[in-house]
Amino acid sequence: MPLHISQRVSIPDHEIELTGIRARGAGGQNVNKVSSAIHLRFDIRPSSLPDFYKQRLLTLRDTRISKKGVVTIKAQCFRTREHNREDALERLATLVRCVAETRKKRIPTKPTAAARARRGEAKKRRARHKQLRARIRSFD
Repeated sequence: MPLHISQRVSIPDHEIELTGIRARGAGGQNVNKVSSAIHLRFDIRPSSLPDFYKQRLLTLRDTRISKKGVVTIKAQCFRTREHNREDALERLATLVRCVAETRKKRIPTKPTAAARARRGEAKKRRARHKQLRARIRSFD
């Protein structure tokens, strides 16, 4: 069953490589013999994703994406392999969805004349207040 990113975009199963590995951490003797963690690998360049997604993913500065364009996700939060598999696939889908969102370009604004005046007055008030704290010098 393909991994659905949006209504039109999905990733076929054969493009996602899922491998069971042994999880780290506490778990007694069971952790040493059960491969419940999932190691997900997804190669961006030869995938069937639209070019727009590929370009955005490859320019994304994310530690999960290698220089060769391979997404690597390790899921080991849950005790069962199936839960970890779902978690890894959902994390991949979230990563791909986040590059599809186009952010609105920020238009820099300038402070108003009234705001500049208020800031100037506040600075003068603060300077006067600090000057009152200063040691009084006598000119004897």
